[in-house]
Amino acid sequence: MSASVNLVNIAADLAVDDAKVTPGLLGFLVFAALGVATWFLAKSMNRQFKKVDFVEQPEATKE
Repeated sequence: MSASVNLVNIAADLAVDDAKVTPGLLGFLVFAALGVATWFLAKSMNRQFKKVDFVEQPEATKE
């Protein structure tokens, strides 16, 4: 029984207080990099869409 109590005490000691956990500078930098990459991808996608010249052909009727 003392082994299980010891494991509970160790787990309680290792538990992290959720109020103290923050993403920090690294989290912000990763988030900012993802935002900038998304912006560049959207800009590139719009540029590629402007190059597309699409004229729909009417369907030929079969008789």
